[in-house]
Amino acid sequence: MADTSTPPSPTASRESATLAGGCFWCTEAVLTELKGVISVVPGYTGGTTADPTYEEVCTGRTGHAEAVDVVFDPAVISYADLLGIFFATHDPTTPNRQGADVGTQYRSAIFTRSADQERAAREAARAAAEIWGRPIVTEIVPLSRFYPAEEYHHQYFRRNPTAGYCRAVIAPKVAKVRSHYVDRLRRAGPG
Repeated sequence: MADTSTPPSPTASRESATLAGGCFWCTEAVLTELKGVISVVPGYTGGTTADPTYEEVCTGRTGHAEAVDVVFDPAVISYADLLGIFFATHDPTTPNRQGADVGTQYRSAIFTRSADQERAAREAARAAAEIWGRPIVTEIVPLSRFYPAEEYHHQYFRRNPTAGYCRAVIAPKVAKVRSHYVDRLRRAGPG
């Protein structure tokens, strides 16, 4: 299982991606399943309030999105492949919404660190539009500052698998990854 505490610094064999696909519990649970993902840290980015709390972000007034900061080994999983899985495991066609979660904090966004990441994100969005058959509303913007979420949000699905939200919303997303991306999983097959 990927470590989701403090993100390690990227090195020559590590890169970072910051993604917002609605609830960060979902995005974290999906991405920790993948080979090559070193760490996934839930948090907040894209807003104006310094050191926001979960309660502040939930108001929608800070401008932050619930996001995850992902450190990955590009020799095992490329940034483009990570983005492909990201686009397949949330709805990038609904502005400021994922299912029943509504508000700017639940927007679909890719926060880029370089011109190469921006190009790759735009290419992935074009490919996703063909798959979804609808316009992609995913925001693609430079990363400003990422604030790790409070500790109780880290590894939320792993720690709370029987909670109602986990069973109803997160578990189906994890099951989708386990069935559609078997060759990309840390361990072969579901379970």
